[in-house]
Amino acid sequence: MSNRYDALIIGGGHNGLTCAFYLARAGMRVRVLERRHVVGGAAVTEEFHPGFRNSTASYTVSLLQPQVINDMRLHDHGYRVVERKLSNFLPFADSYVKIGGGEGRTQSAFARFSSADAEAYPRYDAALARLAGVLRELALQTPPNVGGGLVALQAAARQGWPIAKLDAATQRDLLEIFTRSAREFLDGWFTDDRVKSAFAFDAVVGNFAGVSTPGSAYVLLHHVFGEVSGKAGAWGHAIGGMGAITQAMASACVGAGVEISLETPVAKVLVDKGKAAGVRLGSGEELYAPIVAANVGPALLYRQLVDESDLDADFRKRMAGFKTGSGTFRMNVALSELPDFSVLPGKVLAEHHTAGIVIAPGMDYMDSAFDDAKAYGWSRQPIVEMLIPSTLDDSLAPPGCHVASLFCQQFAPELPDGRSWDECREDVADLIIDTVTAHAPNFKASVVARQIHSPLDLERKFGLVGGDIFHGRMSLDQLWSARPVLGHGDYRAPIRGLYMCGSGTHPGGGVTGAPGHNAAREILRDRSVLWKILHRG
Repeated sequence: MSNRYDALIIGGGHNGLTCAFYLARAGMRVRVLERRHVVGGAAVTEEFHPGFRNSTASYTVSLLQPQVINDMRLHDHGYRVVERKLSNFLPFADSYVKIGGGEGRTQSAFARFSSADAEAYPRYDAALARLAGVLRELALQTPPNVGGGLVALQAAARQGWPIAKLDAATQRDLLEIFTRSAREFLDGWFTDDRVKSAFAFDAVVGNFAGVSTPGSAYVLLHHVFGEVSGKAGAWGHAIGGMGAITQAMASACVGAGVEISLETPVAKVLVDKGKAAGVRLGSGEELYAPIVAANVGPALLYRQLVDESDLDADFRKRMAGFKTGSGTFRMNVALSELPDFSVLPGKVLAEHHTAGIVIAPGMDYMDSAFDDAKAYGWSRQPIVEMLIPSTLDDSLAPPGCHVASLFCQQFAPELPDGRSWDECREDVADLIIDTVTAHAPNFKASVVARQIHSPLDLERKFGLVGGDIFHGRMSLDQLWSARPVLGHGDYRAPIRGLYMCGSGTHPGGGVTGAPGHNAAREILRDRSVLWKILHRG
C-alpha cells in the first residue's frame, strides 16, 4: 500500500464508510483506517457465545437515510430490513401497553386507560409527524455557519423556510419540543401516566437526563424522524444484525475503490502550517493526504488526536466543555427460551416478543432512575429496553433459542467516589437481569450467557467517550449549527483540510449516514473550488 492518498478517513463506522464511498465515487483515492478487527464501528454483529450472534452495540434501524441506501445500492450488497410487527410493549405492575400496528389499534390500547387520551392520540401523532418532517428536510443539509457571511445567511434563510411555512400551532409545538421537558410536553397532550410513559421512554434513550429535564422533549422527536421501507416513524431489524448494514457499506466502498485497513489505529492527526497533512498510526507509520475526515467524536478527536498547539485557545476551551455521556449500559444475552411476562403470559412466540419491550413503568420511575444515577452512579431501578431480534431473524441463534439486546439507561459515565466501572459492571449486570425478571419470572433462569458493555467498556471498545452513543449530548446548545460548536457546524474543523463526518455533527446520533454524506459533499465542494483556483487561466 502507498502512504499517500487524496483522503484518509479515521474510523470505519457507518458514517466513515458513507463519507469514503462518496469521495471515492468522485474519483478520489481514499483509505479508511479502522482501529478494531472488524469494520462498522458501533454498528457490528458479533458472536458473543457459541452459536449466538447479535448486534453488539447499535441494535435497531430506522434513521438510515434513504438517499444513502440508494446511492450506495446497499440492497445489491445484501442489505435487508424487516419492520417490527409491533412498535413497543410496556409491562406495568398489573397491566400493559402495546403501541403500533396502526393508529386505530394504538387508540384502542390507550382507550383501556383513558378515552380522552385515545381521542388525543391521532392529533399528537400528526403533530409529531409534521415536526419530524422538518427534521427530515434538514438532515441532509449543511447547517449555516456563524461568521460565514452572505452564504451562511442564504443557507439560514433557505433552511428556515420550512419552519416559516408551518402554521402557528405547529411552530408552537416546535418551540415547546426544543425547550421543554418530555414530561411538560406530554402533559400537554395526555392525562394517563401509562400512556405518557409509552412515549416518554424515547426522551431518555441515549440521553443522560430525566423526563423532567428541560430540553429532553427534543430527544423524543429525534427518535421518530426515521423510516423503514418508506414508512415514516417505523423501526425495523436488519437481517444479520446491524453489522449487515456496515458490511454492505464496506462492500459498496470496496467496489468504488476504497482501501479499508483493519487493526490500524490512528494516534495523531498530522498538521503542517495550519493544514492537515495526514495521520500517524499507532505503529508509528505516517500516512499523508491533504484531506483527513474524522468519524470519531469531537471529544476524542480534539482531546486526543489533535495537538493542543494546533488549536486556538477559545476552541480548546469549547471542546474541553463539550458534553458527552449518554448514560447507557448495554448488554447482549443468550436465551434458552422466550421471556414469560406476568401481565401477558406465554413462552410461545407472540407479537409482543417482536417489539421493543420497555421496562419503564411510569414517569416518576424514569425520573427516579436519573436521580439515582446522579447520586449513586446507577439507578437501583433502571430503565431497560429489550429487543429479541431472533424472533424476526432466526440466523442469530440456534433452533429454539434466542438472543436479546438489553439497552439500559441511567448509568453515570463516571462513578462517584473514584470507583471504576470495572469494579461494578457484574453487579450492575445482575441488577439489570433482576429488573427484567421482576416482569418475566423465567428470564434469569433462561440466560445462557451474557455480554456486558458498561459506559467505560463502550469507550474502550468503540471509542465512545463517556460511553456516549451519540458522540455528544443532543441538547439545544449542541445541535444544528452548534454541533459540535458554533462556527464549525459545517463539518469543517478549525484546521484546513480536517473535516468531521461522525455523529458529533449535524444531524446527530443514530445510524443515519447523514453526517458522512454531508461531510463528503463539503469536502468535494472545497476540492472543486481549490481545483478551480489552481487551474485558473
